[in-house]
Amino acid sequence: MLIGYSGSPTSGYEVKRLLSSIGALLDPPDVREVAIVGMGHLGRSIAGYLVNRSPKIRLAAAFDVNPDKIGATFSGVPCHPVERLAEVVSAQGIALGILTVPLAHAQEAAEQLVRAGVRGILNFAPACLHIPEKVHVENIDMTVALEKVAFFACGSPRRKGNIDDHSNTSNIDQTAP
Repeated sequence: MLIGYSGSPTSGYEVKRLLSSIGALLDPPDVREVAIVGMGHLGRSIAGYLVNRSPKIRLAAAFDVNPDKIGATFSGVPCHPVERLAEVVSAQGIALGILTVPLAHAQEAAEQLVRAGVRGILNFAPACLHIPEKVHVENIDMTVALEKVAFFACGSPRRKGNIDDHSNTSNIDQTAP
């Protein structure tokens, strides 16, 4: 079974073991090692953001093609040349990658991560990646996200001037009369 525990309605379930199995599936006990490919402004910002953010996610390595960045340390992590990506990812057991490279290099960088054994990619590059289905990709397009916010905040006829719409009340004091 997916959660590592089985039982049945007729024989019952050991609740503690079932809860433990569900917890291990949703929140694995091991630390996930992450690599960032592309240490420009965005890559460095993400590296800084990740430091001590989650005990389950650890930034383990950074990669870039710029000789001025190679050998430097960003948020306590060494920056390696992209040519060493497979070696470093394998040696450190890195399973997750973050892409912050320009569009022209996104597909190639993603393929390198996949060949190195990465199983998940957070893609900030403005590219639709073509990689095996076994690798999970989460695309982050800040422009699209900002346009969505702008639409719902300012441009939607439904929202404009309509304070009676309580579908998003996160910034309204619900206790006020």
